[in-house]
Amino acid sequence: MSRHILVVAHGSRRESSNHEVEILAKKLALLATEFDSVSAAFLEMAEPNIKTGLNKLIEQGANEIIVLPYFLAAGRHVVDDVPEDIETVKAEHPEVKIQVSEHFGAVNEVPGLLLKLALGVA
Repeated sequence: MSRHILVVAHGSRRESSNHEVEILAKKLALLATEFDSVSAAFLEMAEPNIKTGLNKLIEQGANEIIVLPYFLAAGRHVVDDVPEDIETVKAEHPEVKIQVSEHFGAVNEVPGLLLKLALGVA
């Protein structure tokens, strides 16, 4: 079984912002030892896009991919755009298990993280 994580972010015209997401994926890879790889993809304005990111993992032999939407709120991108791209790839590769986690902002630990940030500057 070849398991992978794909961190999906919006994408930015600022290359440094996209690089931050790639660094996050590398840090996550150090923790996610039960996965074969962790990589990043973007909805728009940066490469690889979501479909390319998923297809690259499939070409590398992925049997299972967990998509982690790195978005704060369940807006149009989280509710419509990201799932549409994923469903397209799932239809082309029904043999690959592709699952989507909750978006980052929906995680119960986020308020505690925000408080930690506030206390760090208070």
